[in-house]
Amino acid sequence: MAATVEIYTWSTCPFCIRAKHLLDKKQVKYTEYCIDGDRQARDVMTERANGRSSLPQIFINDQHIGGCDDIYALERQGSLDSLLV
Repeated sequence: MAATVEIYTWSTCPFCIRAKHLLDKKQVKYTEYCIDGDRQARDVMTERANGRSSLPQIFINDQHIGGCDDIYALERQGSLDSLLV
């Protein structure tokens, strides 16, 4: 069974686009929560992300991964694929 991947985004955020590009390149199915201007959704994301309010925020199997730099760091370390299984 594949991992459950969720990503909170803003539609014009270059870091969000970059993070989604990596997931798309790896053919990962994910649920995107585009929270443009939605204060309540951003509050929910911030709570889930232990206070982090920058975008994107990425979760794999309900575990907070972090943002764009964090998911690319996992990829460089060779750790991302094992989280996505």
